[in-house]
Amino acid sequence: MFAKKFRQKGPIHLSQYLMKVKVGDYVDIFADPSIHKGMPHKGYHGRTGIIFNVTKSAVGVRVNKLVNGRIIEKRIHVRIEHVRKSKCQKEILQRKVDNEAAKENARETGVKVNLKRTPKLPKEGYFVKAPGGDGVEITTIQPLPFSDLV
Repeated sequence: MFAKKFRQKGPIHLSQYLMKVKVGDYVDIFADPSIHKGMPHKGYHGRTGIIFNVTKSAVGVRVNKLVNGRIIEKRIHVRIEHVRKSKCQKEILQRKVDNEAAKENARETGVKVNLKRTPKLPKEGYFVKAPGGDGVEITTIQPLPFSDLV
């Protein structure tokens, strides 16, 4: 859990310290084993949370935790080395941009556009071609009736 990957050992990159975060951002908590200061408890490793506080070397993160069958929102402070920007909102934000562009295009052309998400539909039906071409007769196989040989 806290071991670094192959060829990923060594000091932390400077870009990790210079990562821009603000209140309301989604972050993934990933404990970096090379830095012990400000390391989160193992129960929070791999969790996604929302930043509620930013200090000079750490961030406050709201994380949901399952305790005795109920989910409690925990507020923890973690050093910046142990968090990554989350990609959980990437598809939602991209869909928002695409929808705005589609709405603008619909206003210009006057065509109504449906912006709702639709589930993946079942495949279209088709007929299976007979092996050997059209002129070949298809044989049907049926089970033999059970006969007691005793």
